[in-house]
This record gives sequence, C-alpha cells and structure tokens, in this order.
Amino acid sequence: MPDSAVIAIELSAVVVAMESATPTVLLTHSTDRCRAPMLPAGSFDPRHHRTFELGLRDRVARQTGLTLDYVEQLYTFGDQDRLQPDAPGEITRHISIGHLGLVSYQQSLRDDHTVWTSWYDHLPWEDYRHGRPAMIDMIIAPALSRWTAASPDEATREARRQRAQLAFGFDGARWVDTRVLERFELLYEAGLASEAQRHDDVEVVISLPGEPLMSDHRRILATAMDRLRGKLRYRPVIFDLLPEHFTLSQLQLTIEAIIGCRLHKQNFRRALDRTGLVVPTGAVDTTTGGRPAERFRFCREQWRQQMAPGVQTPLAHSEYQ
Repeated sequence: MPDSAVIAIELSAVVVAMESATPTVLLTHSTDRCRAPMLPAGSFDPRHHRTFELGLRDRVARQTGLTLDYVEQLYTFGDQDRLQPDAPGEITRHISIGHLGLVSYQQSLRDDHTVWTSWYDHLPWEDYRHGRPAMIDMIIAPALSRWTAASPDEATREARRQRAQLAFGFDGARWVDTRVLERFELLYEAGLASEAQRHDDVEVVISLPGEPLMSDHRRILATAMDRLRGKLRYRPVIFDLLPEHFTLSQLQLTIEAIIGCRLHKQNFRRALDRTGLVVPTGAVDTTTGGRPAERFRFCREQWRQQMAPGVQTPLAHSEYQ
C-alpha cells in the first residue's frame, strides 16, 4: 500500500492580558491529568474561515468566550513529529499557524478548563525584574557547560559556547530581552526542556524549572514573547494591554512586566514625553496609597498623524548592557 501524506492545519493563539504587574497567557487544561496544558488552538476550516485571523478569532471565541482586541500572525510551526510520531505507512504534517492576541484585561472565561497563568511560570529565566534569576548561574550555566564539553569536535564546541554566551549573557556578554526564542531553542537542543523527549536524537539530561506545555506550544509562547518585547519599541501595542485611562507608573510597570527588566523612571518619562503618545485626562487616581497620580490616555490621533514609534525602554541597571 502506498504511503499516504496528509497536511493538517491548526490555528493557535498566545492570548496575553495583564493582571496587576503580571503578563498572563490563556491556557487550556485537558481532563487527562497526564497531558500538559496547551494554548487555545483548533483546526482551520476553509469552508467557514475566510482568513486565518478570522478563523483564529472564531476559535478563541468559541473555546473561551473572549473577544481579542489585537491579533497578528507570528510564524508557521511545522516541524516533523511536532505532535506525535506518525503511524507506519502514514505521513501527517501537523502545521500550526501561531498568532499573538492581546486583550486589555482578564475577561471572564466560559470554560472551567481554561485559565490565565503567568507566562513566567513557563519561561522563568526570562524575568530579570528582581535581578538575574538564580537558576541561570546555578542550573542553566553548568548544564550548558556540560553540553558544550560533550561536543563531538572543536568547531561544534566553540559554536555551542558562543551560542550560550550570547543567549544568556555569559562571560560579560549583554543580556538581550528579545532573544527569548533563541534561548528556548538552545535549551531544547541541549536537552534541558522536557518537551525534547519527543525526539529520539535529543537526550533530556535535566528538566529545568518552568512548566512545560503540550507539543511545541512553549516554543510558540517564546516566539510571542519575543515578538511583543520587540514590537512595543516601534509600535504602540503596549496600550492594547492597558485600560483606557492609566497612570504613568501603571504604564511603566506594564512595560517592565513584558520585557522582564526594570526601567530608569526619569529617562523613561523623558523619552515618553518626546513621543507625544500619551496625554493627560485631567483626572487623578486616588487609590495609589500616596499622592494622587495623574491619569493619562493613549493619543491615538497623534500616532496616526505622525506614525510615532512605540515606547522607548531605557533600562535601570547596567547588568542588562
């Protein structure tokens, strides 16, 4: 019997909302406790979905009841055996078209199996807001050193060493917050991500702190984190995660939560003033516990007229440099 070839197209979404100073993502938990949670996802139906985005919005709305404020396509994920090995005589390529979706608050959910969870629960080494995470030097660095030392030849050893140095800021290199996907793929290749056990050619030597997701959904999450961290600097997407009226401290804390680093308060506000992206509303917030804080709003008309960039992110500490 000839081999059969099937292409299955899935639409997946990393839906992000802020809860206080925590970036949260939407996950669906299976009734099977042995299965890892997953991103909202569903099959693309060309009979009912005119575009991928409309299909994605429809899937998310049906599964969760959420209406997405902002959606953009991330990447097409189609590695062989990304779900499970094929049955003998059958070749099925499972392709997932990943999307980033933003909502301005944690909307109530329709399904008890769908929950909001911090994205740092799954990629904890990405949060530098309280300093360099201890796990980087205590767990990740030694494990990557052993992986590098086990290289089959000198050229591979040097390439691995340089990748680790640039990805995690070892040996004086600068930590770059927009290398999320690069870091996760390095950990995956080194056998430090539990999801790698799906592949026979990757030995899982240690499972790092950080909750795994089904299939390659943690890789899709890393891609979304990368995209959002980079994009907020040249497009004002950060305001899709904020209420209509907000304080400057609330804006700064939201940006810090997304990029995982602290900002220099005075330099941040000076840079923000130059963009003209926010204007005062005339109202104040009296719930801050101290001096009432002025409320601002996103000046969308200013951005439309001048195509102003996103928000600048002057960092607070030299350790990021």
